Amino acid sequence: MFTKGQLIFAIIFIILFSLIMGYSYIKDSRLHTVYYKNSYVILIVFIVFISIIAAYSNLFR
Repeated sequence: MFTKGQLIFAIIFIILFSLIMGYSYIKDSRLHTVYYKNSYVILIVFIVFISIIAAYSNLFR
């Protein structure tokens, strides 16, 4: 079990961390469109690759 102080620290940490991450993402959003164009293609390839591995491993069980 956590103490009251640990819970307060955890809640404050989560809130501040989320705010800082959101601010950083918004600040860098212009760069994301420049440097990460077509990044969804990599995600699709990764999902297809994992699906092929899963199908192959289930095929030879």
